[in-house]
Amino acid sequence: MEAFFERLAHAATRWSGSTAATVLAILVIVIWVIGGLFFGFGTDYQMYVNTGTTIVTFIMVFLIQRSQNKDSQAVHIKLNELVAALHGASNRLINVEDLSESEIALLHKHFKRLSELAKNEETLTESHSIEEAQGRHRKKQTERKK
Repeated sequence: MEAFFERLAHAATRWSGSTAATVLAILVIVIWVIGGLFFGFGTDYQMYVNTGTTIVTFIMVFLIQRSQNKDSQAVHIKLNELVAALHGASNRLINVEDLSESEIALLHKHFKRLSELAKNEETLTESHSIEEAQGRHRKKQTERKK
């Protein structure tokens, strides 16, 4: 059952972003207008059309969200592998998506400070931590004072 819904979600996501889906949506609108002209855009007509579009939208939201969740998880795993494999990268970033909002805000503040310190570096790859960058800047300031 799980595999069926996974295949269905993947197919629905791939198809809903296709040219055929766009053409079908335009055709449905044209048919709606023609049907409305024929049936006089009555209350019952509008109710049937709205019910149909609501059902399709409701199902598509869940199918596409399932596919997006899988894609997002795959991207996080790939990024975790890169962070883990990259010499000098902060392992604090592995599974960062599982942290609370306040922990993510703290990391954002940390990396914002690091980027501010990096602006003073001669090369972009000089430091990997705030401590390393601050130590190098203190050393440079001390050397300049001499």
